[in-house]
Amino acid sequence: MAGLIVLVNSVLLLLFGSDIFLVGANRPPAPVNVSVMHLRADSATVSWEVPEGDIIIGFSISQQRQDGHMQRFIREVNTTSRSCVLWDLEEETDYIIQVQSIGLYGESQASKKVHFRTLKKTDRFSSNSSNQDDPTVQGLDKSRHLQTGEMIIIVVVLVMWAAVIALFCRQYDIIKDNDSSNNKEKVKPLSERSTPEHQSGGLLRSKFHPSVPSINIIEV
Repeated sequence: MAGLIVLVNSVLLLLFGSDIFLVGANRPPAPVNVSVMHLRADSATVSWEVPEGDIIIGFSISQQRQDGHMQRFIREVNTTSRSCVLWDLEEETDYIIQVQSIGLYGESQASKKVHFRTLKKTDRFSSNSSNQDDPTVQGLDKSRHLQTGEMIIIVVVLVMWAAVIALFCRQYDIIKDNDSSNNKEKVKPLSERSTPEHQSGGLLRSKFHPSVPSINIIEV
């Protein structure tokens, strides 16, 4: 009986150990050439490379301040991206990052630690931040152009509405002035009306004439 138990335990250990070995063997290798570029006061871009021949479905980044006060983990799957933007950083602060690849059978070991320090808000960007081939920078430029285009559209719409309102007010004033003129023509004082004329061309005389006094001549 004791021998049977030992045999069962040995088989279980062998199977469990083989599974661990297969899973560990199928894990992707750690990312290489991890670098930080496009440093700013509140953001930075992390990029890395993955050895060829492995299926990578995502990445994981651990971000920590050098003094150890804050730690953040970023995990993204179903992506082939090899870069990531770190936001909400503090200016003039030292950070440490490590990158892991995510494969079909788990995560790789962490890459080597990379140290970087953010800039002041008054500092200019470093020279490598002007690289237009970086997808993150292109995305930021596109968002800026989109915001500018939206502002232009809003301004054009406002100007058109202002022109329509001004035209409407102008037409209303013209109609109001015409109505006032017509009312003045209809209502005139009697003194301004012309005196009616007789058919013969002369002025119509009054029907009542003062009586002429009669003169009696008496002969002596």
